[in-house]
Formats: sequence, structure tokens, C-alpha cells
Amino acid sequence: MTGALRATGRLVLGLAASLAVVATLWIALLEIFNVSAYIGKGPADVFSYLVLDADAGANQALVLAELGHTLLDAGMGFAAGMAAALLTATLFTLFRGVEQALMPLAMLLRSVPLVALAPMIILIFGRGQVTVAAMGGIVVFFPALVTIVVGLRSASPVMLEVIQVYGGSRWDAFRRVALPSSAPAFFTALRVSIPGALTGALLAEWLATGQGIGYGIVSAVSRARYDYVWAAVVAVTLASILLYALVAAVEAAVKRRAGV
Repeated sequence: MTGALRATGRLVLGLAASLAVVATLWIALLEIFNVSAYIGKGPADVFSYLVLDADAGANQALVLAELGHTLLDAGMGFAAGMAAALLTATLFTLFRGVEQALMPLAMLLRSVPLVALAPMIILIFGRGQVTVAAMGGIVVFFPALVTIVVGLRSASPVMLEVIQVYGGSRWDAFRRVALPSSAPAFFTALRVSIPGALTGALLAEWLATGQGIGYGIVSAVSRARYDYVWAAVVAVTLASILLYALVAAVEAAVKRRAGV
């Protein structure tokens, strides 16, 4: 219990420190670049928009509703990208020929900006949820794939040889040694993929679906609703930080359970 309390305390302090750094940079950049108060809104302006204004309740409802939609979109892309990355990393680890054939293609596709691929994805899948999952999955897939492959190959050669000596198959070595040893890399991939999934969702909403915060920000800018723009950016940023911290907390709990 004491260990869990210490871990919770460290998590809360980390969140507080992250929020303090973000707020400080936010205020400093507005001052350094002398952004007009009409366009650039600070933390106090966002707080007033969401809490103190006469329409604060309606503003909160709007931001939270669109944030919820964006989180669902990000969740679809996150799940699709992580599942594809885990499956592909498994194939790369078990069959080196598959990696030699497909990894150059994967790196080539990774170098193409998603904005350039978006019209082709929309043309193939339309403007529905499949496009959202595809665009979010692409952003998540490539960094997760590289991270998980490195983790799977970090298995102890001695343990792999033990499996072979006792007549175990390549699958046995993967399942009993490589997969457990890749757990730290897997959690790293989860943490890295969270901002990517949100980015993919925002881009898909802007270019394809016309829903969620991604489209709401573009629409608000065209109507000079800068209070909403900054409040939406704050909401997405907070969601990303909290989800990152949640994954870190789960990882810490798994490590404690495993006695690490």
C-alpha cells in the first residue's frame, strides 16, 4: 500500500509539474511574440470562458461534447494502430524474411506526410469512421511498430537458447521469452502513441468527418471565436496529459505486481 501511495504521489506531482510548465510556456510565448489579446488568449481568459462567463455552462457543454467525440475517434485510431503494430512486429520477429520485405516499404510510407495521404484515404474509405480509424492508425502504427520490434528483440539470448535446447519451437521462444521481455517497450509505445492518436483524430475530423474538436477549431477560427479555439486546445492538451499519466500509472502497477 505504501508503494502504491508513493507512486500516486509521484503521479500527481508529475501532472502538476507538467501543467505548470505548459501554463508558463503558454504565457511566456504570448508575451514574447506580442500576440494581440483579441487572438491570443491566456489561461485566465480560458478560465473565464469556461467558468466565469454568463454562458460558461453552454461553453463547457460544447467543449466537452466535442472533446468526447474526438476521444472516441482517437480511441479507434489508437486501437487500430496498436493492433496492427503488434501483429506486424510479431511477424517481423518470427519471420525475418517478412521484415526484410516490408520494413523498407513501411519506412517509405512513414516519410509521406499524412496530409498528403489524406485525400487518397478519403477517396478509398469515404468520410466515415473507417477513415478516422485509418488516419489515426497510420499515425500510431509506425512509431509503435519500431518500438515494439526493438522490445521483442531485447530478449535474453541465453533464455532463447534454453527454449531451443529443451525442444521448444520459435513460437514457444516468442511467447515465453520475447513477449514478456517486450513489456517495457510496449508501454513506451502506448505512451508515445497517445498524442499521435489524438493528432490523427483531429486531422481526420478537419479533413474528412466535419465533427469533433478538429473541425470545431477550424470552424471557430473562420468565425473569430478565439475563446473557443483556445479552450478546445486546452481540453485536448489536458486529455493527452491525463491519458499519458494513466498509461504510466498502469505500467507502474504492472511493475509492482511483477516485483520490479
